Amino acid sequence: MRRRDLIGIALETLRLHRLRTTLTLTAIAIGVTSVLLLTALGEAAKGFVIQEFANLGSNLVIVLPGSTETSGMPTFGGTTRNLTVEDAEAAVRRASAVRRGAPLAVGSATMEFEGRTRDIMVAGTTAELLEVRNLRLALGQFLPVGDPRHGDRVVVVGQTVQRELFEGKNPLGKAVRIGEWRFRVIGVYAPKGRSLGIDWDDAVLVPVATGMRMFNLTSLFRVMLEARDAESVPAAIAQVRQIVRERHDGDEDFTIISQDAMLGTFSTIIDSLTAFLAGIAAVSLAVAGIGIMNVMLVSVSERTREIGLLKALGGRRRQILDLFLVEAVMLSGSGAVAGTLLGVLVIGIAAAIWPEFPLRPGAAWIATVVILSLAAGIGFGLMPARSAARLDVVEALRGKR
Repeated sequence: MRRRDLIGIALETLRLHRLRTTLTLTAIAIGVTSVLLLTALGEAAKGFVIQEFANLGSNLVIVLPGSTETSGMPTFGGTTRNLTVEDAEAAVRRASAVRRGAPLAVGSATMEFEGRTRDIMVAGTTAELLEVRNLRLALGQFLPVGDPRHGDRVVVVGQTVQRELFEGKNPLGKAVRIGEWRFRVIGVYAPKGRSLGIDWDDAVLVPVATGMRMFNLTSLFRVMLEARDAESVPAAIAQVRQIVRERHDGDEDFTIISQDAMLGTFSTIIDSLTAFLAGIAAVSLAVAGIGIMNVMLVSVSERTREIGLLKALGGRRRQILDLFLVEAVMLSGSGAVAGTLLGVLVIGIAAAIWPEFPLRPGAAWIATVVILSLAAGIGFGLMPARSAARLDVVEALRGKR
């Protein structure tokens, strides 16, 4: 029996049992689509996190108050001690591996202009934040360079604040009220978007000393430092740790984290979660494989006389085995193709709806899921095929198994 004949017989069998074939194909397609969707979501989440860290700036080293130990994401708790502007100045001045740095004090308040109000995040910082956080000016000027311990009542606003509070007017030089404090708008920074949960477009920047007085703060929220280059990050961490420890009487009551360490931790977590979700979705492929086995067992039972006739006409055991395996592979392969097309379509639609989320089907995952589908078809179709190949000719012609 030629290979073309085997394929023709398999196709005819599948056509004669349309409902059974359709249900089996649907089960496989759903399994394949589920795996592709979940893995695409995982990869998109990883891409989103990488982009978020890229938006933070380059070669960042971040100092946080608190004596927690961490090699990646900080886990807060333990002894907390004030992290001061003087600590930030010393780190920048004395650490040769640090190019620049900016302290950050954060609070929230209501901003008012001509009867319109908006709840905003207020970040007290210095002029160096412009370079450390890769910010760009759209209008006016940034925070003044000078002694960070003497803050002026000037403010630089984000794009959303400008649009919603000033309603298209040029905000430069306008007097606004933030909480109980009056400020003069000196600049507007270009769109920055959300970064690690903070919407910078809906925030304003004030001098760090002013920000700390506004919210009665004694400690900075964090100090953001920029190493001279990627290779200098480990040296910057070591130098800053030594400098701040000396200023804190030998106590390491602070946490230093790097951008790469945080990114590595996030990536590891997301990769593990993606693999876990893909494993869960792959269970549906196993269920579909069991469905193939059931279909093939029923097919063997229904075609006993046909198998006997093929054997009587000289059909070898290997050919009978191939006949049923070809049918199983056709089922699993067609289901894999249908599921892949459906998955790619759904992912494409989702990417068009949420363009800010980097959703795209992964070629490696597509190849993996197709191979798994074919393996499931062969694996679960092997037992019925072997059962058919072992039938006795006489018994099969009599319709007995």
